[in-house]
Amino acid sequence: MSLRLFSFLGFFKSRLSRQIALWVFASILVIEAIILVPSYFRREDELLMQLEQVSRATIDSLVFLLKQDISDRNLLDTKVKNAIKESKIILGASIYMANNGQLIYTFGESPGIGLDQVKNEHVLRKHYLDAKRYDVAWTNKYLGCNYILIVRHDAASVQSELYAYIWRITILVLIITAFVTTVTMLFLGGTVIAPILRLRDDLIAAGDALSKNRVQPDFYSLSVKRDDELGEVMVAFNQMFRRVYKEIAQRQAAEEILRAEQEKSERLLLNILPETIADRLKQGESNIADGFAQVTILFADIVGFTEISSRTSPQELVELLNKIFSAFDHLTDRYGLEKIKTIGDNYMVAGGLPVSCANHAESIAEMALEMQQEIMQFSDESGQPLQIRIGINTGPVVAGVIGTKKFIYDLWGDAVNTASRMESQGIPGKIQVSDSTYQLLCDKYLLKKRGTINVKGKGDMTTYYLTGRKL
Repeated sequence: MSLRLFSFLGFFKSRLSRQIALWVFASILVIEAIILVPSYFRREDELLMQLEQVSRATIDSLVFLLKQDISDRNLLDTKVKNAIKESKIILGASIYMANNGQLIYTFGESPGIGLDQVKNEHVLRKHYLDAKRYDVAWTNKYLGCNYILIVRHDAASVQSELYAYIWRITILVLIITAFVTTVTMLFLGGTVIAPILRLRDDLIAAGDALSKNRVQPDFYSLSVKRDDELGEVMVAFNQMFRRVYKEIAQRQAAEEILRAEQEKSERLLLNILPETIADRLKQGESNIADGFAQVTILFADIVGFTEISSRTSPQELVELLNKIFSAFDHLTDRYGLEKIKTIGDNYMVAGGLPVSCANHAESIAEMALEMQQEIMQFSDESGQPLQIRIGINTGPVVAGVIGTKKFIYDLWGDAVNTASRMESQGIPGKIQVSDSTYQLLCDKYLLKKRGTINVKGKGDMTTYYLTGRKL
């Protein structure tokens, strides 16, 4: 019993429940008020008529006296007083001649009805609630004699009875209203409000499942079969959830595939371009070109690779070249350098771009020395007489991306050509550097002067061999 009571009281926590209860309560009150107002006036008329009937015996005695020819005022006064002395509700009276309106007798309280008010009436009644008085005027047309009788009654008892009547009706109305509201809420609570609240919980659970990508909850609305509008809403809700859940799952799968493809495309793009350049291209920038005052460029060529390719299968050749260049790529990442491109067995790398740095020459020198070690190791492992020729130069360049198809990040300028000449006119197994690079490395590295050589397109130049690091 207590659980049902708590369940019933719990309905009122809902705003909808409170609105329904208030609407039902107010509606019944309005209906009862509409019924009560006419009932009140009918009851008032009934009580006044009862009051009038109580005083009727006295009134009949007065009428009988008036029909007699009594000229002696003292005798009339005595007979009237004797007639009304037993009545406790008559407080006063006035008697007029009907033909001339002469007041022939009055006693007690003066009635509130005037003679001019009863000219066209048989009986006139007036109730004064403030004074608790009730006046009745009987004309000669009603009495059947040449007199008009106006009597004042004490209506205090009528007013008290009306108040008591109002209180009884009000209490009854409140009891009926509370009963009807309670029964309505019990009925609506079980059939409408509770299912709506449970459906609300289903909606919250559905939103949580969709937002957090959880499995479908065990909805209350799935276990209820209703053949009404609320049942249709529950069916529509479950259909909507299944559709949205399925579409979200499909969208997430598509997004996962798209994300994987984007990551693959991103990796491919970063294998072609520096990250900063790739970001600029993705933002819509085209024809990227940046000038750098000083960078260091390295060209490396595998000596005798053409001869090796003539006696090696294509698959073995590509596999060997891939291992060598992959090792070079690892060195590029280790020293923070930028691989520019490979052309056949030629490898090009630069330091100091696309983000400027101060130690670009040292990083290139470290990579060049380790490239020699890598080639020696590959030569021992493969049994091939592998050697590498390296050329390095430092100077200003322009770097950027041009074109719309198969674009690459490339360098232009005399410093690039000079670095290429340092490699092509170098000696296998040696690292030849220009004078500009020598000036940056001479304090930390061992460099041996080669002397003056004639460089194609440049003339005579003094070059050096990088042989190691200073202790």
